[in-house]
Amino acid sequence: MISLSFPAFAQHEAHTGHVTATRGVPLTEGTVKKIDGTAGEIVIQHGQLDSIGMPPMTMAFGVADKSWLTKLKAGDKIRFAAEIKGGNAIVSRYEMAK
Repeated sequence: MISLSFPAFAQHEAHTGHVTATRGVPLTEGTVKKIDGTAGEIVIQHGQLDSIGMPPMTMAFGVADKSWLTKLKAGDKIRFAAEIKGGNAIVSRYEMAK
């Protein structure tokens, strides 16, 4: 897993309009690799995340809704919005990929 202490995140955190406008955040395709219910995280292999300036990689995300941890499983293909809240990358919404 990757620690999210990039300077770009600190700069992006100042752009609160991006953080609160969940519906305006573009969706990115990804594959769920692991669900960690104890940590409240989903590990996703994802493409470019323009909304937070992140290149393609596999990393852990917090979730906006903890119920998602029981709805998703490893191997699921999703489209999701990622945002930075409180200095942490989170999945703010998702849909199953078609």
